[in-house]
Amino acid sequence: MRHRILSKLRMPDGSINPWVIAVTVTLATFMEVLDTSIANVALPHIAGGLSAGSDESTWVLTSYLVSNAIVLPLSGWFSSLIGRKRFYMSCVAVFTVSSFLCGLAPSLGMLVFFRILQGAGGGGLQPSEQAILNDTFSYEKRGMAFAVYGLAVVVAPTIGPWLGGWITDSFSWRWIFYINVPVGIISLILTNLLVSDPPHMKRASLKSGFRIDYIGIGLISLGLGSMQIILDKGQRDDWLSSNFIRIFFGLMLVGIISAIIWELREKEPVVDLRMLKDRNFAIATLAMFFLGFVLYSSTVLIPQLLQQLLGYTAESAGKALSPGGAVIMCMMPVVGLLVSRVDTRILITFGCIVSASALFVMAGWDLGLDYGHAVRTRMLQSFGLAFLFIPINVAAFAYVPREKTNMGTGIINLARNIGASVGIATVTTMLQRRSQVHEAQLMDRVNDYGSAYRGMLGGLQTKLVVAGSSLSHATSQAQTMIYNTVQRQAAMMAFIDNFKMLGVVFFAVIPILLMMKKPRARAGSVPVH
Repeated sequence: MRHRILSKLRMPDGSINPWVIAVTVTLATFMEVLDTSIANVALPHIAGGLSAGSDESTWVLTSYLVSNAIVLPLSGWFSSLIGRKRFYMSCVAVFTVSSFLCGLAPSLGMLVFFRILQGAGGGGLQPSEQAILNDTFSYEKRGMAFAVYGLAVVVAPTIGPWLGGWITDSFSWRWIFYINVPVGIISLILTNLLVSDPPHMKRASLKSGFRIDYIGIGLISLGLGSMQIILDKGQRDDWLSSNFIRIFFGLMLVGIISAIIWELREKEPVVDLRMLKDRNFAIATLAMFFLGFVLYSSTVLIPQLLQQLLGYTAESAGKALSPGGAVIMCMMPVVGLLVSRVDTRILITFGCIVSASALFVMAGWDLGLDYGHAVRTRMLQSFGLAFLFIPINVAAFAYVPREKTNMGTGIINLARNIGASVGIATVTTMLQRRSQVHEAQLMDRVNDYGSAYRGMLGGLQTKLVVAGSSLSHATSQAQTMIYNTVQRQAAMMAFIDNFKMLGVVFFAVIPILLMMKKPRARAGSVPVH
């Protein structure tokens, strides 16, 4: 049976069709990226189903992100230790089994524990897939191959909130975890049949005297784990005014600073920070940080605006992002072809300008926003984002030696994930703080001496009295309605401030990106990871 299946998937030269391998390794990665956002809308249902408070239930998200962030930079080292195929399949197996256990979890504590395992398994999938694609495809086709991977990484977060809302409303929150199981099983079977380690990976995994950098692993885990907890819990606990946050802030500084010093001095580091000496790789890593910052921040802002201020359901708000995902799906193959013909710096600059322009259009929204306009603006932003992901990765590895690509994929994926966490924490904090500022400014104008206020109050009082309310009750109702209007307007202005900030970030990063060197070979001929 195995030989019969393989014979149908082989190319005329006897090799496995590389596109079959690309789809195979993308399956599990898509589900892993989806899991970073799909559980968000289900939190109230999880809290209710497990008799937990809303604050406690957020650990379902935090625990996953913490373990995921720790494993990401270590994935290249693990691949060299046990072999990339074995490491990838181990990650898929851990992710699949823990997903099933998450669905069965009888208590919040057990669910958090299984989410830690799930995040650890998921952390190694993205870097491993990128390295597998690099070794599977010829130089000329790697841009297109990476477009397949880009679809998983960019589209999954956009459909996560909508899919999570639909599954939770139609079935149960447990099914947001169960859906990973069949995909994981299929991925394991196909990976075992189709994927193999290249010779240089096999030699690396069999090196004699391989020493485990326990101190480096411990320091990186301490620093990145503490950082993720701070970013996820900071706004809720009012940042450094909380003893809890201050403790983890201290641990983060100790862990990250000590890890940098240790890894730079270590002969066989678990994370090779010396790779950042390469200008292209360092700038591309920074660019990937900002791409994660803006992509995930806007993915949070748009549904939140539609739900909180315009009254849309979670499912409808999530659907506003779906056409943007469709744009990226259509444009990724086009960009994959363009990287072999156009300077990557030109493509990146074009993508930043388009995305920033779309964000400034969003900054012109108001409370009269219609659904169609929101969808079209998101589609414009997604059009720009499609021109960033592939060219940034192409430029990143233009001068990186082949034997270091496994390490590099872990670093650059970590940069994107940290950017996402920092971005979400930033816009969440800005929303609350700027709402308070705008509300205070607007309330200064809402007083008995303002003609506009008196006119609006009188008009509402008259309508309410005509509707049957007493004069005193009508006055109280009118004042409440005016205050609610002020709150909605203040919140809208805070959303506008966030969109402006994200647009400025994209424009500001363009000069830095132009400092990258042009790839020494045609863009389609350089490694893509």
